[in-house]
Amino acid sequence: MAAVRISSRSGLPSLLLYLGIGIALGQDGIFDVKFDNAELTQVIGYAALVVILAEGGLGAKWKEVRPVLPAAAVVSTVGVGISVGITASAAHYLVGLDWRQALIIGAVVSSTDAAAVFSVLRRVPLPSRITGVLEAESGFNDAPVVILVVAFSAVGPVEHWYLLIGEIALELAIGAAIGIAVGWLGSLGLRHVALPASGLYPIAVMAIAVMAYAAGAMAHGSGFLAVYLAAMILGNSKLPHWPATRGFADGLGWLAQIGMFVLLGLLVTPHDLVDDFWPAIVVGLVLTMVARPLSVFLSLAPFRLPAREKVLMSWAGLRGAVPIILATIPMVSGVEGSTRIFNIVFVLVIVYTLIQGPTLPWVAAKLKIADDDAEADDLGVESAPLERLRGHLLSVDIPEKSKMHGVEVGELRLPAGAAVTLVVRQNESFVPSPTTVLRRGDELLVVATDPVRDQAEARLRAVGEGGKLAGWLGTGSAGGSSGTPGNPGPSKAPGAGRSAVRQAVKPVRPVKKLGPADDAPSTNARR
Repeated sequence: MAAVRISSRSGLPSLLLYLGIGIALGQDGIFDVKFDNAELTQVIGYAALVVILAEGGLGAKWKEVRPVLPAAAVVSTVGVGISVGITASAAHYLVGLDWRQALIIGAVVSSTDAAAVFSVLRRVPLPSRITGVLEAESGFNDAPVVILVVAFSAVGPVEHWYLLIGEIALELAIGAAIGIAVGWLGSLGLRHVALPASGLYPIAVMAIAVMAYAAGAMAHGSGFLAVYLAAMILGNSKLPHWPATRGFADGLGWLAQIGMFVLLGLLVTPHDLVDDFWPAIVVGLVLTMVARPLSVFLSLAPFRLPAREKVLMSWAGLRGAVPIILATIPMVSGVEGSTRIFNIVFVLVIVYTLIQGPTLPWVAAKLKIADDDAEADDLGVESAPLERLRGHLLSVDIPEKSKMHGVEVGELRLPAGAAVTLVVRQNESFVPSPTTVLRRGDELLVVATDPVRDQAEARLRAVGEGGKLAGWLGTGSAGGSSGTPGNPGPSKAPGAGRSAVRQAVKPVRPVKKLGPADDAPSTNARR
């Protein structure tokens, strides 16, 4: 806990502090603990990586990832191939490693670290397009890199490179299919089955994510891609008790990082790093200044991204514990010179994480990419299913920058079957009237029947983004074109030729009482 506090206050990557703790406990440290079990480190590292990828997927916002998904997929596959080739050539010709060792190092360090990227980027206000590409890339590129490292570390020569590419493509396809299927089925089950205690939902979500990894690995696919995609689907499915689930996953992610980094610090022998310090600096310099920029610029050439954004993405290719874990694969496989590979990767990660992580905000500011509105607060909506009543209780927090501030309850225009039942303001609660004005910091309790639950949340988020005219101005996912009950679209309103804004600001007329034959109010009656 002290290391977390120090890293958050000093701006230093927490990776260095946890590695330092492990080194202090291990050989050449003050406690001189003898630990050299690379196989156990690899197993625990894989388990920690599953948890970290699951936590990252749960926090990925689909609306940010979806527009940049093709770019992220290309840079995490084609870009990885370019980076491996350039870095391996530098390790062979400049450092003197044989081609197998050079290819292993090139593959190991070409993977950006999910934990490092997630922790740094969420503190740097960047446009969603950039953060979406970088976070998705860090979640995707572990899968092809693991396949490459295992292939290069296998006994015997690596033959038929085109077969290796086909194997990578097949494993990625299997992992993606399983991850999507497990995530979709899991979210469907959790949304329609009320568990007896809210504390079971976080456990169920993480269990489903781990199940995706297991299923992908057993099917000879990419388990890492499966767990990330399954977690992403779960994280964007409006699951019950979501804030509690998110906090639980975040805590597990921290625990996995701490345990993994300390264990890696225990495994290394500091006095053995001296001879490999300068080779690591040379390989890291080529990786950071040549391989990473070329991989980003070449793989993203088909996408119309500004050059300065590509420069920032090149600098934001953060490495962390994942390359060090992958460096244990050749040690377990008995590759000649595997200890030197581990030492070079270890030094490279420490030095360049120390350089890149703290300087990323400065680079973003110099490139004039920092976006002060990138972290604009969204509505916090928590859902608790009411199984016996076939309904949902939505808890809605109105953040500081929300445009719901100043909107009257009646102007929310929730669909029939949903209503604001309680407002909590400054630790006091009251039942609102249609003319009650909502304020920033309020917490609303909204009861919605099962059929309109999604419509109600979509409308609340739309008002939070666009204010009372959100539906008419096309803001938010519950835009006026939907024509849902309580939110008629401009094209379906009488007099559609008039200005949508003029129609929206007209006074609300009293709604006449409908007879039994009126199954659904007409648009005129609603207006």
